[in-house]
Amino acid sequence: MPRAKGGFKTNRRRKKILKMAKGYYGARSRLFRVATQAVDRALLSSYKDRRRKKREFRSLWIVRINAAVRALGMSYSQFMNSLRKHNVQLNRKALADMAFNDPNAFLRLVETTKKAE
Repeated sequence: MPRAKGGFKTNRRRKKILKMAKGYYGARSRLFRVATQAVDRALLSSYKDRRRKKREFRSLWIVRINAAVRALGMSYSQFMNSLRKHNVQLNRKALADMAFNDPNAFLRLVETTKKAE
């Protein structure tokens, strides 16, 4: 019985991996075994980093809000607490964007929360 070397499906699977490894350095883009390891690791990292990205953006928004609020004489925690008390339904992304791109509107928002305390 002749040896099965793998045919159409094996070639298709290998081509898929090598296509994903395109642009990798040296053997990682040319040799199937090494490319498989590199691609597996890259896919794992991309999966983890899609989740990490959400954490990092949230912390960036918090830093931006904190900096903007401290310039106006309040701390981040006091500001967020007063927003919650006044039922202001703005998330951190919107607040950070407002603080960065429209400081006048952000100033008015901080002043309204300060007055009511």
